[in-house]
Amino acid sequence: GATGALAVVMVHLIREGNAMGPDGVMMGLQFLFATLILTGIFQALAGIMKMGKFVRMIPHSVMMGFVNGLAIVIFTSQLGMFQSEGEWLEDSAMFTMLGLVALTMGIMFVLSKITKKIPDALAAIIVVSLIVIFGDIDTQTVKSFIIEGEGEGIKAGLPTFNVPMIALNLETLAFIAPYALILATIGLIESLMTLNLIDELTETHGNGNKECIAQGGANILNGFFGGMGGCAMIGQSIINIKSGGRGRLSGITAALALLAFILFASTYIEMIPIAALVGVMFMVVIGTFAWNTFKIWNKVPLSDVLVIALVTILTVISDLAIAVISGVTVSALVFAWENALMIRARKYTDEHGIKHYELFGPVFFGSIELFNSKFDVKNDPKEVVIDFAESRVVDQSAIEALNKLAERYQKNEKTIHLRHLSSDCVSLIKRAEKICDVNVLEDPDYFVSIDNYRQALAKI
Repeated sequence: GATGALAVVMVHLIREGNAMGPDGVMMGLQFLFATLILTGIFQALAGIMKMGKFVRMIPHSVMMGFVNGLAIVIFTSQLGMFQSEGEWLEDSAMFTMLGLVALTMGIMFVLSKITKKIPDALAAIIVVSLIVIFGDIDTQTVKSFIIEGEGEGIKAGLPTFNVPMIALNLETLAFIAPYALILATIGLIESLMTLNLIDELTETHGNGNKECIAQGGANILNGFFGGMGGCAMIGQSIINIKSGGRGRLSGITAALALLAFILFASTYIEMIPIAALVGVMFMVVIGTFAWNTFKIWNKVPLSDVLVIALVTILTVISDLAIAVISGVTVSALVFAWENALMIRARKYTDEHGIKHYELFGPVFFGSIELFNSKFDVKNDPKEVVIDFAESRVVDQSAIEALNKLAERYQKNEKTIHLRHLSSDCVSLIKRAEKICDVNVLEDPDYFVSIDNYRQALAKI
């Protein structure tokens, strides 16, 4: 379904689309359907290009902030159910609402301790609905909630195939493409994060690339059949897992059941009390929030604590995509900073008067300054060997640093040799021969682990 982050973008898209239509013609929905088709194409391409694996780069601290923020968002979104026309419910209505919510939560809690064969959420909704119907309790139901929102209730019927009624030209593409890219990005981030969380809960390993392709296909179909589109929703996913669902059959069953309810049981769905649904969502909040966050608060690095807090806050006040991207960015910067401080050098002069620098730690953009400070160019002898047995040349910044270091030694009429470079580092330097003039020593008797690994693979 469409999560809050997606819905915000869709509302803005529809508003702008309406403004682009002829006078008096609301074209927003048609632009939405076209955007969903393009969104699905982007998402399917992401799966085909194997981009789903990048979810592995999301740190655990970001995951914790994500689930905590999402739990808070789910909780706060339910508070609106305790209001009517912007005002809190009157005393009797409020007590009734609170009582039914508590009853729903109580049934779910007790039933989950007794048996796993009966979905506790479904049982709680049925029991509370029967109590409200046969007890003639005056409380808000799904039907009254829809009517209050100026709707007409749940309409039974199957969707029909329709091609979006918009002009197919560059102007239209320029309008919908940015929205499609944003929706595709948000949808994939939310879905892959949900997949990651479900993998942790079930101790399984999902396929992120298949998820991207499947979601893309679903959004393309939504665009042609007048659907709103969306992505994986963590609330429903948690309910499914807590109810015992594990494989594809659970998702297929849920979809078919939802279709059957809409086609044949819409009248009964409208009779469900809102309090029962709120109670279920409150239990989802309790199950979603990472309560161990408070236990590890003073046991993990301060940077991880700050990332958890940052992602949680941004998820609540902004949207998930910004929260996750910000969390990953901060984590990457912290990682780069910590690795930049790891560069060390052991120095000695052998019996031939050659100065040796044995480096430890990665040489990359963040460690360049510390790397340069390790060398005493003016006082070093004519021959200098830099040993990379315990180090690694990572990026272009490192190559440029080596080139400038070589120039400093050449100006002082001295020569440096690079030794024990891995094959990856050697190829990186060879690709930059036009801008990098350094002497790499050949070491036929020395292999780093990655070389041994590749040679072993070649023999298989």
